[in-house]
Amino acid sequence: MSNVTDPATQTGTSRQGEPMRRLSKVLLLLSAICGAAAATEKPRLLIQRIAPTVSALYMANADGSGERRIFNGATLDYNAALSPDGKWILFTSDRAGSADIYRARIDGASLERLTDNPAYDDQAAWSPDGKSIAFVSSRGSGSTDVWTLDLGSRRLHNVTAAAGGDFRPSWSPDGKWIAFSSDRGTHVERRAPEWEQSHRTSLYLVHPDGSGLRRLTDGAQFAGSPRWSPDGTRIVFYQLAVPDTHWAREGGLDAAVSSQIVSIDIASGARHELTAGRGLKISPQFLDNQRVGYLVKAGPEAGLAYTSGERGPRGELRNPRWSADGRHVVYDRGTAESVRVGYRAMQPLSGGGRFNLEHFGRLAAFSPDGARIAFSEPADGPDWAISVMDADGRNGKRIYYEKGAAAMAPRWSPDGQQIVFGVSGGFSSRGITGRIVEINADGSNPRVLTTGVGAAFPSFSPDGGRLVFRVWGKADGERGLRILTLASGAVSRLTERDYDTFPGWSPRGDLIAFTSWRNDDFDIYTVHPDGTALRRLTTAPGNDAHSSWSPDGAWLMFASSRLGFKDESPLSDDQSQPYGEIFVMRADGSGQRPLTDNQWEDGPGAWAPSPGLPSPRPSATVERGHRK
Repeated sequence: MSNVTDPATQTGTSRQGEPMRRLSKVLLLLSAICGAAAATEKPRLLIQRIAPTVSALYMANADGSGERRIFNGATLDYNAALSPDGKWILFTSDRAGSADIYRARIDGASLERLTDNPAYDDQAAWSPDGKSIAFVSSRGSGSTDVWTLDLGSRRLHNVTAAAGGDFRPSWSPDGKWIAFSSDRGTHVERRAPEWEQSHRTSLYLVHPDGSGLRRLTDGAQFAGSPRWSPDGTRIVFYQLAVPDTHWAREGGLDAAVSSQIVSIDIASGARHELTAGRGLKISPQFLDNQRVGYLVKAGPEAGLAYTSGERGPRGELRNPRWSADGRHVVYDRGTAESVRVGYRAMQPLSGGGRFNLEHFGRLAAFSPDGARIAFSEPADGPDWAISVMDADGRNGKRIYYEKGAAAMAPRWSPDGQQIVFGVSGGFSSRGITGRIVEINADGSNPRVLTTGVGAAFPSFSPDGGRLVFRVWGKADGERGLRILTLASGAVSRLTERDYDTFPGWSPRGDLIAFTSWRNDDFDIYTVHPDGTALRRLTTAPGNDAHSSWSPDGAWLMFASSRLGFKDESPLSDDQSQPYGEIFVMRADGSGQRPLTDNQWEDGPGAWAPSPGLPSPRPSATVERGHRK
């Protein structure tokens, strides 16, 4: 096997500051991606988005009485903030497609869009005179910086303009400083080689013109959502252990995480914990110089609480912001619940540039003619089944289900007559025997092609004569990628690394793309089917994984975490990887660019065949194992 090679050109952004082309340009993908397709036809991509679908803004008295909804309708509105005079709200909304900043009267009247950019704009805060706002935006770099917007002149200014993510800006009462949290200067942290990342942040101060940057906390613990005391001498924030920032965003586990509300004296650095005991306590705010309100995110005590002992609105509300006098509060409801419900199948998604993106859930595949979709779906408890349906969502039919097992990751044979998939008692548990099963597309004649420890994720060669799949055991010889020759049943070793997984055979037949843990990171590699010419395609810090070939074999779609977190990790709901964005690149690793730019978890799925794309021609054809 030859030495690993990297692409000559590589773009990306990480917390370490890898250069990246401007998103305003890269979101307009080169027309060459579409090949010879008609100019009016966009390639169709199915992806998985884990995100809220509905979120409504509410206003209430601080004790929870008098709650009323601000806007009617099924909108996705969140992160509201009351103006200093209490007459207006700022908020983020996806109502026009991407996350942008809006303002309106507190009764919902006089709605006005303040930002209009395909990048991610969120987390807005009023200046104390109400004439400007600070917010975070990914425009220009892909990672979040703190920006200001003058509401009169509409002049924009990038305040922080640095590598890494900056979050949750807050103006000082005199308007001379902006406090924010940031993961700048940190590296990707996880319990290697696990997928999920934790989040390390510190608090910073900066003048609105970008000068005078000052660090307030040392990063030993996660510190987030700074807010000033009315007299401008202290900042209140929440803190927790860095490893717990992963569990704090996992539904059902967040209730077991504990954090504390802390105040820090700006001049001396003296700290004082304002809370104690269990509970995930976030989003604090001074209501006067002594009293602080905050959110208990999860568990039986979920809702607003106060350091003085009172309680406010209860339940799964998010992003509370109190009025200047502490008498009223705005927040959003529905965020956490709608994440668990999820998007409907085939729901169009924003972003994508020259692609049409649709949500579809997990592990789908188009038939070679594009007329049908095979997919995995939950069955009974932990069991998963294989189903097929027409590409327009009609005529769904379950074709395989086995009690006590998960059937996952279906792939079509090149002639569209068979579907192959893995069956196991647990795909994420090492050492469990798995089977590679083939079934006719109508659900008849299921048969086991081969077995292996952790056998999963099969993919046909374009001539139909071979399969590549993963094995994942504990002993030598039980790890890596394998190739099954269908005619003889012989299995040969392609790679022998612990975390080589998610293989996909190129429609051109010359390459197999896969995800691997090498160089202390997850990246995407290609290798020839004979095991030669191993090539590393991605080098950005973080996860690059789950690649999927375009129908012509010229491009790969994949998920990447290189752009980092766009908000503080503990504020996310039921998203294991809220930093996941969809990227595409050429088969040699060049031309890497994002299709999505948001704070949600996006994962790749299936690339629909396009009538305008030329069909790749493999070097030879096999008719069920007989070369001709």
